[in-house]
Amino acid sequence: MQQKYHKYASLTKLDDQVLQNKTLVFNVEETLLKSFSMFSYFMLVAFEGGGPLRALILLFLYPFMCILKEEMRLKSMVFICFFGIKKTKFSIGTTVLPKFFLENVGDESFEVVMRFGRKVGVTNLPRIMVEGFLNDYLGVEDIVGREINVVGGYYTGLLDVVVNDEQETTFAHIMSQSEKVGISCNNKCCQTPHDPFNYCKDIYVVSKDDKERWNNLPRDKYPKPLLFHDGRLAFMPTPINTLVMFIWLPFGFILSISRVFITILLPYQLSTPILAFSGLRYPSSMPLSSKHIYMQNTTTSSTNKNSKGMIYVCNHKTVLDSIYISYICRMNSTVLSYGISKLSAFLCPVYTIALTRNREKDAAIMHKVLSQGRNIVICPEGTTCREPYLLRFSPLFAQISDDIIPVAIQLNVSMFYGTTASGIKAFDPFCLMMNPWPSYYVQFLEKLPKAWTCGSGGRTKFEVANYVQDVIGKALGYKCTALTRKDKYLMLVGNSGVVN
Repeated sequence: MQQKYHKYASLTKLDDQVLQNKTLVFNVEETLLKSFSMFSYFMLVAFEGGGPLRALILLFLYPFMCILKEEMRLKSMVFICFFGIKKTKFSIGTTVLPKFFLENVGDESFEVVMRFGRKVGVTNLPRIMVEGFLNDYLGVEDIVGREINVVGGYYTGLLDVVVNDEQETTFAHIMSQSEKVGISCNNKCCQTPHDPFNYCKDIYVVSKDDKERWNNLPRDKYPKPLLFHDGRLAFMPTPINTLVMFIWLPFGFILSISRVFITILLPYQLSTPILAFSGLRYPSSMPLSSKHIYMQNTTTSSTNKNSKGMIYVCNHKTVLDSIYISYICRMNSTVLSYGISKLSAFLCPVYTIALTRNREKDAAIMHKVLSQGRNIVICPEGTTCREPYLLRFSPLFAQISDDIIPVAIQLNVSMFYGTTASGIKAFDPFCLMMNPWPSYYVQFLEKLPKAWTCGSGGRTKFEVANYVQDVIGKALGYKCTALTRKDKYLMLVGNSGVVN
């Protein structure tokens, strides 16, 4: 077939109705993503899938790979990142990489791709790295990518050279489409017999200047909201950023251990200024809508045995949420947690009680603690959410007491996430404290009006829980959802997330 090459800019002038009837064949890395280098995505695979040592090896060898030809450099990175990784355990393509792909998508290129009715994604990367992103967020029906050889259930790190049955089916789907349009870079297509661009009559060429003019895709334009993702790295691991991280790791490890034990061993009056001096930012400035802090009864409830305690209901960011609230209030509180590791419970300087997920037993526990005059800090979401969304609030707290104070929590980290779904949860507080300047913002909102309580106001527990969720969401600027802990763990881990 004789192909016609056109400038990419001319494609943007075509009518939407015309493009809806055509099939688009596009190169993912070269015509959708802004970045020219794929190192960051391989580093994510190496670090999250193979550990820091494998990531360090990739970083050390990458300068030598840069002198290799593009195909050889790609094969080298695939081998380093995938060798010895168990196929059934590899979930990074759906739990980690989509976030970083979305943050690197060009706004202008995204709009062009989404105007087509049917889309075929072509990638030089291993198919398993991009499949989750293209299927879940772009609605790409067919993907043409490289396959990695598997022996005994483990990746060998070697790219397959034989076209398998799945790829043959994909090529058959492409050939069956009547009108096909390609988007690629110059001299990057139609070079092999199985290149899907061979079936395109018109090919639009994206130049380097075109990509440099693209803007990042705004979050509100994501085809599907990015609610859940996993992994420890909170930054795009470019070569320079990764080098800085490894230089920081020894200092971060020592700093993390120091911060944790200062929190455990020293009283509030001493630990607070020391932790602030170490770079742990306290809520001296509140970037939230309201600055009002409700502090009534926070001291009397801990000293007067005849008074009942308050329930502090907060959104969930990390295992340290309740500790921050206790530190700010200087109160004798009790933390109720749906799932916490034994190490985290041992290190927690605040009295912690594990809930059983049995409504009757958990209600009895909460009544007993409140009757002793102790305040309760609880996160009814049941699990953490890194993105600006609130999961559904469990309504149990609403029927226990009318003395409820919503608490809005916001967390900023620059290097490591202090939460995980598939990793070792006992490391969560240490990973959070390894950040150079982790920032916690805690905002105490107005006490719940009597009209919005179960006892005095006659509201149902579900109405109260939804109201508290809405109040916290508005204070943070977060969107409220009906998703639960089970939804998160089914997506990221494949189970219901129940911790024994």
